[in-house]
Amino acid sequence: TTSIQNLQRAREEYSVFGDKIRGKTCVETPHGVLHVTLHGTRTTRRPAILTFHDVGLDSKSCFSPLFKFEEMQEIVKNFTLIHIDAPGQEEGAAAYPAGYQYPSMETISEMIPAVLQFFNFRTVIGVGVGAGAYILARFALTNPDAVEGLVLINIDTNARGWIDWAAQKLSSVTSSLTEQILCHLFSQEELSSSTDLVQSYRERISKAPNLSNMELLWKSYNSRRDLIFDRNSAFKCPVMLVVGDHAPYEDAAVECNSKMDPTTTSFLKMADAGGLPQLTQPAKLTEAFKYFIQGMGYMASSCMTRLSRSRTTSLSSSYSMDGSRSRSRTLSQGSQGGQMPPSPSQTMEVSC
Repeated sequence: TTSIQNLQRAREEYSVFGDKIRGKTCVETPHGVLHVTLHGTRTTRRPAILTFHDVGLDSKSCFSPLFKFEEMQEIVKNFTLIHIDAPGQEEGAAAYPAGYQYPSMETISEMIPAVLQFFNFRTVIGVGVGAGAYILARFALTNPDAVEGLVLINIDTNARGWIDWAAQKLSSVTSSLTEQILCHLFSQEELSSSTDLVQSYRERISKAPNLSNMELLWKSYNSRRDLIFDRNSAFKCPVMLVVGDHAPYEDAAVECNSKMDPTTTSFLKMADAGGLPQLTQPAKLTEAFKYFIQGMGYMASSCMTRLSRSRTTSLSSSYSMDGSRSRSRTLSQGSQGGQMPPSPSQTMEVSC
């Protein structure tokens, strides 16, 4: 009854066209309210694709270029997409009062089950960037049965060490909050070149009405705790780690990969992607995401034919991609129509 009432409330706030759904709502959780955007196909027979953004961004600015990309529509039309905004980070959010106790990364991860219950989804495929990747990783470790797959972009599973803490304190004195966040989001090359993307996000962040809320999330992320796991006690689902070449968290992603189960982990290092590959290389990330989902059994091989034919030159080396939880598959540069021959290598590392 509760699930039916929740879905009825959602339908009142969402635009529904046949089996398509789009809109925004607020979800009450034990730790406060989350603003959620829903779109895609209205179905609970498959896991929802649940996204979580990074510091300095919201769900729209972090994921729109990726999920509005033309070839991504093959996925969007078959899944429900749930985009979560961290507390106070949604577009138009009012600034929190002085002294407000912002939730920790752990607490935010504990808010996610209420979202799944609200929309009556038993499982999700998580896609997170930066702070969002950390939050989804923590959620997956504490709720393994609720997560069927994870795509973690720019993940750093470690707490800040003393040297990092001291550097952050110095940075907070010598640099504005906007510049600190930009150094978190973009590579040094992008910042030095002052690319159009960097300039647009510098303006967006510096003029954000909820800049004080961003600072609270930034401090919460910098106060994160270590995620404790190793190859014998890692994630129970397939994981794809993604990082741009020379991105701020390249070393952290490599270290995370070294602690993962190689039979269920894929590692994608993207050349010319900068700090935010979902914005700069949506085509290549879409390609990898489609193969990841296909390996989980949710994309038919026939759906991949056009993609494989048009993108065979986009990868500069062959790589292995984990399949379902009980088997592994391999994607090679010349594979066609989703035909993926076996390979002895279970972990992928590719420059594309």
